[in-house]
Parts: sequence; C-alpha cells; structure tokens
Amino acid sequence: MDIIIVGGGKVGSSLAEILCAEHNITVIDLSESRIQSIVNEFEVKGIVGNCLQTAVLEEAGIGRCNIFIALTDCDEVNILSCLIAKKMKARHCIARVRNPEFDKQLVFMREELGISMMVNPDYVSANEIAKILRYPDAINIETFAKGKVDLTEIRITNGSILENIALSQLSKRLRLDILICAVQRGEEVIIPNGNFVLHAGDKIHVTASHSNMVKFFKSISSAYREKRVKSAVLIGGGRTGYHLAQNLREMGVKVKIIEVDEKRCFELSQRLDKVNIICGDGTNQDVVREERVYDADAVISLTGIDEENILISLLAKNNGVEKVVTKVNRINLMQLSETLNLDSIISTKSITVNQILQYVRAKQNSTGNNVTTLYRLVNDRLEAIEFVVRESKSYVGVPLKKLKLREGILIASIARGNQMIIPRGDDCIMVNDSVVVVTTNRGFEDLKEIFD
Repeated sequence: MDIIIVGGGKVGSSLAEILCAEHNITVIDLSESRIQSIVNEFEVKGIVGNCLQTAVLEEAGIGRCNIFIALTDCDEVNILSCLIAKKMKARHCIARVRNPEFDKQLVFMREELGISMMVNPDYVSANEIAKILRYPDAINIETFAKGKVDLTEIRITNGSILENIALSQLSKRLRLDILICAVQRGEEVIIPNGNFVLHAGDKIHVTASHSNMVKFFKSISSAYREKRVKSAVLIGGGRTGYHLAQNLREMGVKVKIIEVDEKRCFELSQRLDKVNIICGDGTNQDVVREERVYDADAVISLTGIDEENILISLLAKNNGVEKVVTKVNRINLMQLSETLNLDSIISTKSITVNQILQYVRAKQNSTGNNVTTLYRLVNDRLEAIEFVVRESKSYVGVPLKKLKLREGILIASIARGNQMIIPRGDDCIMVNDSVVVVTTNRGFEDLKEIFD
C-alpha cells in the first residue's frame, strides 16, 4: 500500500520503521534535519514541506494514497490535513487528536468529514492503565479477537502457587484452560514447552479467555478481593491523568490528583466531579507525606518527565504501595526501568503506534491470511500477532500435532465464532478462525510463514 505519514516525530518515525518493509512510505515534515535522519535510516521517501499545501501533498502522491496518517503536534493541522487529503482522493485518513474537547465530535468527524480514525493517545493510555488496575497482579494486558482473548503479563513471586510448577501440570493444577506462551527470565526471552518449570522472578505471558483470566487471577492470589484497587493517587494532572481519573471514578475508585500547575488544578476541579485535586509538587516528599500518598492502593506517575516518573514510582514501591504504574516514553529509560523491578510501565508512544498499526493491518490485502493485530512486548523482543484465516490453505483442517512450527513460535489461541480455544495437538485451524501467534522472531506477514 501507499502510505503518507505527516510528522516525523517519535510516533511517525516508529511507524515508518515498522511499515517500510511492507509498504511504500512517504514522510512529510517541516524539519529538514528530521526528514534527512528518517530517510538515511529507513527505506522511505521524505519531503520537507507543509502538509496543508496541495503542492506538497501532490508531490507525496496523495492521489494514489491508501492511508494518510497525520501526526503533527497540532490537532487542528492534523484534522485539516486529513480533510484536504480526503478531497485529493486519499482513501483512508487517520488523525492524532489530543484535545479532550474533540472527544464528543468523533462520530461527526468520522461520518460527516470522512476521517476514518481519530487517535487520542492520552485517552488510550488512560484506558490501558485502568485495565491494568482492574487486575493489580498484572503488569500488562493486551486483547485480541475483538476482546475474546486476553494476553496478560505477570511476575511470579516467592511462594506463588505457580512457583516450581512444570507447564504440563498447570491446567490440571488450576483446573483452568490457560496457556503460558512466553517467559522472560532475566535477560532471556523463552517460548516454553510442557517440560519448562517456572521460577520465582519469572515474568510470564498468559493467554486465556476473559472469563478464565479472571478465574486465573483468583486462583493465584488468595487475597484477590483484598488486592482490588480502592484508592489511587495520580502524580500529574495532564491529559492522561484527566482521562484516567474519569475511568477510575466509573470503577468506584477514590481518586486524588497532585498537580504542580495552579491553573491546571483549577481546570481539573471544574471538569472532574468527586476527584480530590491537590496543587503541589508530587516529587516533594513533604507534599507526599502530607497527602499520605503511600497509603493509597495504587500510585500512577504521569508527569511529563520520564526520570521524575521513575523516581516517584521507585519511592512508592519502596514505601509499600501495592500497585505502581509508570509512564515512560524514551526507549532507553523503559529498558532501565525494567532492571529497577518496577510494576507496570506504560508508553504512550508505543500504545499509539500499536493502535495505528492495527488499523493499517486491518486495511491490508483482504485476501490471504494476513496480520490484523500486532503487539511488540518485552522491549520489542517478543511479538504477539493475530492472523485471520480467510481462505483454505495446506495447514487448514490439519491437527496441530501433524504440523511443524518454526523454532521460537507458539500458537497461543484460536478464536472461532464466540469460542476461544487454547490449542492442543488434536485441534485444527479452520477458515475464518482468528489465530494468535507468539514468537521471538520478526517479520511474519502471513500465517503460512510460521510452519516449516
């Protein structure tokens, strides 16, 4: 496909890197140095110019554009460039829009103005954090097959029911249909077999239906009900904090926001009902003590500075807070925070990239068994990929035990209609199935490529 990306920042360059192997990518940006850097690093076409100028869009090939993605720092520029691109025959348009005031106009933007997708990174990040807080033992949760399949990351603690158990005994021990499809042990990422024995400290990725995932958490934690988050402190009252506070109030969680900017505090107090807004510096230990931050069930660090967020989270963790969530955007700091044994790390950039990738892949070739969803996990060292089987192939209808998978690959789940299947040797892949594959390899574009 021909894809135009407007804005060569963190999200735009990440999308260009991932998509250039599969599509014809053109990146437009006002910065000559930014375009030069992207062109030198990736196999893409770069154009220095204003995305609101028709001449620039024509140079980019707007008339044959399949997907136009607007990612500048200005919501209005993103919306307007999509409208111009649509008029100039771009087939699908995606706009990044962060201002909460546009939230109520999403349907109008899509149906009346023809913008195919509006991406609000802060809203999506807030949803991801809220999802994690529903299951305090979870580090991260991803969903596949339109919500039928959950892929959850947790850490095995000392004394856990999972410690020192072989995977072949797991389902029998828990009496649940689940699958552990990947294990991170220290620096090593492993696709395990049935003989693999779990150890304390392992981070595991578990696949199950949503209902079985709830039962799984109840099985591994005798204090599951007591662990539910009833109070949360948000350090930072930016856009993500605003959306998250709304989500948590709907969940019945008592919310306190500590925000350093007095004007922003006033805005939040006007917009948020039944949320305690404190004007203060969340990194100041006097403020932390006065507001009894460490008495909360959860602390979520959402300032605009990655290093501050990591420090806040470390202090909260060391002071006994049960659940800590850290917002970090820079990849090198995400890797550092892994070594510091923090709970859940959220990257708005990664979440935005994944959401746009899902849309792009859904619009890819409708024939063949192509990728519809892709998540990169464990600092991009693991991929969880969803394929939809659209036509009969040599592997369709064949018991999995008769098929040979490539090394470093595991079929994690099969969704068939309303049924979610944890695959065993006698199960088969059928036409119209949604198949989730977990792999330490990269670059799979079709389900047939996973078989030897």
